[in-house]
Amino acid sequence: MSQLNYYTEEGLKRMREELQDLKTRGRSEMAKQIAEARDKGDLSENAEYDAAKDAQGMLELKIAKLDDAVANGRVINQSSLDISKISILAKVKIKNQVNKAEMTYTLVAEEEANLKELKISVKSPIGQGLIGKKKGDVAEVKTPNGIVKFDILEISY
Repeated sequence: MSQLNYYTEEGLKRMREELQDLKTRGRSEMAKQIAEARDKGDLSENAEYDAAKDAQGMLELKIAKLDDAVANGRVINQSSLDISKISILAKVKIKNQVNKAEMTYTLVAEEEANLKELKISVKSPIGQGLIGKKKGDVAEVKTPNGIVKFDILEISY
């Protein structure tokens, strides 16, 4: 059994919708592609058929992973979070000690991470370095280029 994962209500809803779409429209389109490839002749020498079957396998793998994530997903109860320290759903303003660059990120579950929306995973190096820290603390983040230190400027939920 997989471990429980916590998501925002919006994130879990989006995952359920994607799963439903893949199970219905995705599988239907895949069946059409396989049927079209099958109609093109000898299956032993039909690269298009092999590619369609491979794509079908990848679709089913994605469906299985998403199905598992949704089945073991729980919506985070924000009222139960300790707002004095950084945890999932925290919006954190940090400052790089070396180049003085300030950034604001929201920590979310891995499946909800989206850098364009400034949402980073709690499992990412920065996320792991920030979890449990309080305003005024220094977070040390391990990167390929060594340790990067960030000052925790603000925490909000």
